[in-house]
Amino acid sequence: MRILFLTQVLPYPLVGGAKIRAYYMLRQLAQRHEVTLVSFRRADDRQEDAAHLEQFCAAVYTVPLARSAWQDARALLASLVSDQPLVIARDRIAVMEALLARLVQSAPYDAVHADQTAMAQYARFAQAAQARQGPPPRIVLDQHNALYLLVARQARYERGPHRRWLWRREARRLARYEGELLPRFDHILTVTAEDRQALLRLLPAGQAEQAAHKFSALPICVDPTSRPPLPRHDWEPRIIHLGTMFWPPNVEGVLWFANEVLPLIVQQVPDACFTIAGKQPPESVQRLAMDGAPLVRHVEVTGFVPNAEPLLATSRVFIVPVRAGGGMRVKIIDAWQWGLPLVSTTLGAEGIATRPGENILLADEPQPFADAVVRILTDANLAQRLRANGRAWVEAHYDWRSVYPRLNAIYQALERSNVPTFQRSNV
Repeated sequence: MRILFLTQVLPYPLVGGAKIRAYYMLRQLAQRHEVTLVSFRRADDRQEDAAHLEQFCAAVYTVPLARSAWQDARALLASLVSDQPLVIARDRIAVMEALLARLVQSAPYDAVHADQTAMAQYARFAQAAQARQGPPPRIVLDQHNALYLLVARQARYERGPHRRWLWRREARRLARYEGELLPRFDHILTVTAEDRQALLRLLPAGQAEQAAHKFSALPICVDPTSRPPLPRHDWEPRIIHLGTMFWPPNVEGVLWFANEVLPLIVQQVPDACFTIAGKQPPESVQRLAMDGAPLVRHVEVTGFVPNAEPLLATSRVFIVPVRAGGGMRVKIIDAWQWGLPLVSTTLGAEGIATRPGENILLADEPQPFADAVVRILTDANLAQRLRANGRAWVEAHYDWRSVYPRLNAIYQALERSNVPTFQRSNV
């Protein structure tokens, strides 16, 4: 099949769950099909990143995506006066539509694969554009997660009434948008079974039962062979959180841990240090390490770290204190690959097959979370067991080479289908 693969982020280098997910999906499809990649391009994306993707794609096209306060304000205004969610209005770019129209008119595609909800509108645009001159392509949406649920959970932790209102409003609009979108795709992928069920709940009961067969949950997977466990040397009592710090659930979780959990840890391990590594930490996070902060001697905020491995190699505990959000935290898979002992909230580990006590420790309240971290800091045997079991677990359950071949059956079924959703629903 000729597949047009659309991504909201350039899927290389492998930084963050969205890029990792798209990269290995792309690699899997390219083994059997002719795949053309079309992606948005950020200012920090490099030409060599696109060149790497050209090794297994028939062609790679990119469209600049510039973000600014003015553009965000304009998208917010457009969302306020319409029924469209903010995250969808923000990424409506005419240049992307023009490129897709040119591609489908020059040579038809058998399928369009949209990676993430923001690209669903472009899959439907490409389908409609190709239908003007011939058979429309099948369309597949890799939803990653139920976006409306992620936003609704975050609203619960917004302290300001205006921001809380905006998040709740966005959650309602996303629920309506996703509910209307799903029947129009030939197949929908999610990263967890929980997200699959959350999306099916958006459909009327009878329609959900009929549509269930075209929803598949495939986890985010990695390549364990490409990353051996980190060497363990010169350990410090360092607790590390690694993740993008402009993502609200990460910010909320880090602040919760620093303010409510870390003081309990320091009481038992006086030299413990909490390192927060990740791009664009907001002022609320930076203040944790500023003079006058209650635990300034125990908190380090690094910002973006180009190579985090030296920092990770001297850390004893990797934490995932997420209390909002949705989908699957690929940072847990990464920590298992690195051979780092893990402590997470239950929500942080949602959608991931775990064995609490064997490859991860789970806790949701400040004191139990602190106790779990202290156990790892002070019990070398427990730390070693978690490291070894975590690494073995990711090799057995989250290797893309053993999980993503399930895509083959999905696309084979699409190829055998004579009438795509576009023609059946006439939308």
